Amino acid sequence: MLKVWIAGASGQIGRALNDVLDPMQIEALNTDLDELDITDTDEVINFGTVNRPDVIINCTGITDTDECEANPEYAYRVNALGARNLSIVARKCGSKIVQLSTDDVFDGQSKKPYTEFDDTNPLTVYGRSKRAGENYVKEFTHKHFVIRSNWVYGHGGHNFVNRVLAAAEAGNGLSVASDQFGSPTSAKDLAKMIMYLISTNEYGTYHVTCRGVCSRYEFAQEILKLAGKDIELRAVPTEQSDLSAVRPPYAVLDNFILRIIETYDMPEWKESLKEYMEERTED
Repeated sequence: MLKVWIAGASGQIGRALNDVLDPMQIEALNTDLDELDITDTDEVINFGTVNRPDVIINCTGITDTDECEANPEYAYRVNALGARNLSIVARKCGSKIVQLSTDDVFDGQSKKPYTEFDDTNPLTVYGRSKRAGENYVKEFTHKHFVIRSNWVYGHGGHNFVNRVLAAAEAGNGLSVASDQFGSPTSAKDLAKMIMYLISTNEYGTYHVTCRGVCSRYEFAQEILKLAGKDIELRAVPTEQSDLSAVRPPYAVLDNFILRIIETYDMPEWKESLKEYMEERTED
């Protein structure tokens, strides 16, 4: 069986990975902060040496942009040094490693989707710390998959979909940014893509988002429509928005590498959102 260490297993991507993996083929080594602190170099190396994973998937991270700005040392310790420590283990054990990253490594000033070959220029502590994590992974091991995604939502996550629905349940109106653009991406679809990639030797950096582009406001409209909720929804600039921190305004990633290697295609974002909403209803 393939041994896959999922660091950050209780997060929305970690949970999605456990949902989609085949337990007959993969032994999941699930850890989170309660079991293992990825910023503790000795602890990480000891766990890796004892368990000898074939693949390491780093789903950990401090993603709250305000928290990162307020405590940059903590952001870099987790987002950069944590990735470094896992990369040290990957190199030591000959493991493949998957590093989850973000559109925040770009400045959001482009007028066209970013490809994997565009220069990064993060403007936030979050973006800079995630880019540092990417660089450590690339420095320490060649058997890596750096996967950038954006507007990810899934079960158990403090994400945009769940926050919109919580506001709707409370009967509150919402002011949502109409000047932020991205591609809503299901954690489940992202997890399926990760499981596919680790079965290959197609190492490198990938942009992985669901197909299509929308504004945060349009995203919220679709969420409420699928949920059958009717609340007042106002399109406003980011600075006046209830749910959107100041992020790169144009966060659209082009799945360029996936397209040119012609091996995997992500679904359209509205299809994935509909599936997620149906699963929430079933739960």
